[in-house]
Amino acid sequence: METLTTIAAVRDAVRAARSRGERVALVPTMGALHDGHVALVDAAREHADTVIVSIFVNPMQFGPREDLSRYPRDLDADRARLAEAGVAAVFAPTADEMYPSGATSPTIVTAGHLGTVLEGRSRPGHYDGVLTVVSKLLHIVGPDVACFGEKDAQQLFLVQRMARDLDMPVEIVGVPTVRDVDGLALSSRNRFLSDHDRRTALNLSRALEAAGSSADRGVEAMIAAAQGVIQSNTGVQLDYLAVVDPATFAFVGEAHHGSVQVLVAARVGDVRLIDNATYAIP
Repeated sequence: METLTTIAAVRDAVRAARSRGERVALVPTMGALHDGHVALVDAAREHADTVIVSIFVNPMQFGPREDLSRYPRDLDADRARLAEAGVAAVFAPTADEMYPSGATSPTIVTAGHLGTVLEGRSRPGHYDGVLTVVSKLLHIVGPDVACFGEKDAQQLFLVQRMARDLDMPVEIVGVPTVRDVDGLALSSRNRFLSDHDRRTALNLSRALEAAGSSADRGVEAMIAAAQGVIQSNTGVQLDYLAVVDPATFAFVGEAHHGSVQVLVAARVGDVRLIDNATYAIP
């Protein structure tokens, strides 16, 4: 497995793969890899012959009071895990390589209105940073397919919309959330949870399950059931709980029937977590 640090080197590797008639997949990550990332790699291998994983902690998607400096980094451990997973190359650029003009004033891709609600409301500018770096990675690698986790449902929706709206010749594949045996969605930030806080964090997935169990009674019942779980534990500081239409990401009303996505974000101790689940309202 190669470790590449420059854009030119990645493009050379992709050209070599293309010369062999291979399909190329990209898995964008920020490192601190866990089994959820391995699931992304496994999905990529199902769609392509050559898998390239990017590891880049993107400064553009962190706000001034967020945890950029604290974000876990362990490139050696990540490389070992990716080598075992059959990855052809790791692209691990510096911020200067990705943003030669500086990360504070590059040309950006904007998420528009949807970038200002839910995660975007809590993290202003976050999705502009995400879409900008993903756009750059897609242009650098030029993959046939790129894989993203469904845990950040809003991110996946926005990336798919960007690729469609900007006529990018790439298939964006969503990969189901990987959970621990107790139901907690895997996240690089889980390592910051104390044992007590980790048990408390299970209330996020339990809230989603409660919402699903109430789906036959409509949207308001789903929200009330999920809120009941969250409010029963003072260790969970709720940021938002919302029900949206997966096809549009618009908030749904009580008259809605069909598929819905329940989204939750909360802080447990010092760690901010997100989760979601999809259900059907009959």
